[in-house]
Amino acid sequence: MKKINQLKSGAILSYLQLIIGNVISIIYTPIMLRILGKYEYGLYNLSSSTISYLGLLSFGFGSAYIRYYSKYKAEKNDEKIGKLNGTFLIVYSVIALVAVIAGVILVANVEVIFKNGLTPAEISKSRILMSFMVFNLAMSFPTSVFNSNITANERFLFQKVIGMINTVVNPFLMLPVLLLGYKSVGMVVATTVLSIINATITVWYCFKKIGIKFTFGKFDFTLMKEISIFSSYIFLNMIVDQINWNVDRFLLGMFKGTGAVAIYGIGAQFNTYYMSFSTSLSSVFIPKVNKMVTVSKDDKILTELFTKVGRIQFIILSLIMTGFVFFGKYFVEIFAGEGYEWSYPVAILLMIPATIPLIQNLGIEIQKAKNMHKFRSILYFLIAIGNLLMSIPLCKYYGILGCAFGTCITMILGNGILMNWYYHNKIGLDIIYFWKGIAEFIPGLLVPIIVGIVMTFIGINSIRRFLFMGVIYIIIFAISIYKLSMNDYERELFVGPLLKIKAKFAR
Repeated sequence: MKKINQLKSGAILSYLQLIIGNVISIIYTPIMLRILGKYEYGLYNLSSSTISYLGLLSFGFGSAYIRYYSKYKAEKNDEKIGKLNGTFLIVYSVIALVAVIAGVILVANVEVIFKNGLTPAEISKSRILMSFMVFNLAMSFPTSVFNSNITANERFLFQKVIGMINTVVNPFLMLPVLLLGYKSVGMVVATTVLSIINATITVWYCFKKIGIKFTFGKFDFTLMKEISIFSSYIFLNMIVDQINWNVDRFLLGMFKGTGAVAIYGIGAQFNTYYMSFSTSLSSVFIPKVNKMVTVSKDDKILTELFTKVGRIQFIILSLIMTGFVFFGKYFVEIFAGEGYEWSYPVAILLMIPATIPLIQNLGIEIQKAKNMHKFRSILYFLIAIGNLLMSIPLCKYYGILGCAFGTCITMILGNGILMNWYYHNKIGLDIIYFWKGIAEFIPGLLVPIIVGIVMTFIGINSIRRFLFMGVIYIIIFAISIYKLSMNDYERELFVGPLLKIKAKFAR
């Protein structure tokens, strides 16, 4: 019962944290942008993106720790658990030392890397920012052993509560620092203080509440070899994520300066909001997918589930995407202020290709359940390298939009074409059936798209008109999709909660 409560509480708090985090970010970010200014924000964004590459040093070992810990716990082998804890603490401590050395080298060569994009004053400040960020990253490596231990013991309630507290406290800590005039340096110092407090609480919880034990002795090279093999494809995925979501900002910092980084960063932030609405739904189906693969191994049933979840995700994402196309330009203006006009097309160029993997992300779990996910890792790695090679000349000649366009093209090639071929021909999913299911939404989308075009011609010049048109658009979208495109299952999902609320009021 305790484990069930932990799972339920963790799931509820995950969604709650997602909602609260996005709402706070939407309120806090505009204030931060106006206090920092475009170039200071761009410098902070660039420094963070650059140091994030050192995060690859973790090699994806966190997932391996949870796998082996769960295995030894099931075997009730406390001796191996102690050795596992000791081995990982040693490994992560060494990684932290390597991160510090690499960080010192990186900070020392900031001028060499960004001499064409940053001013001397920006180079000097970026050294300070990166120094604090390197310290935070290095500290996070040994702390991750304790975080992984909490996850492996399914203490989700503690993790999510701490996460929610951080989500709420962070802006309230940052705003006074910004208002006092300390700007980006003050932000990174405040972040460091918060990281130290979090690390202290996490370590205390593991020792006092879980009773974590460490055994240090002869280093287990055999275990590390197994862990390295297991983590290799996770590491490839980490490289892909770093290239796809951070390389554009790094290149812009090298060739175009902090202002370009800031504009791109805001566009990328909208894409992050967009992605978060899809991943939370598919994660609920992970246990069901694994059970279906193990018990029935029926590709037709998997295709039906894959399509059913994809259609629900498409309803949500198509509302957000079309709404952003019609109303996003004005929203970016009131969100970020003057000088961020190009963030709007950047966001669209990133969101459009992201839609394909977002409505198909249950397929990732099906691949893992069938132990056929290696192809995806290798393919995405090659596509990411292609993204890097394409983005360098595009960044030099076309700046912000060139970088976004390079990412857009490579993601369409990888996610839209090659992965769909793999799903259909190797995984056993009927992709033609899937896309026929998505195409059924075309009639329902026509009416809101026409209305959106008319609203765009009318123009949005005030928050009142923005809110009024936005509400009208959502209502028209919902009615059109409900009447013209939804099936009975989807209509029940949509109407069911409304009927329950109506029944409660009636009683």
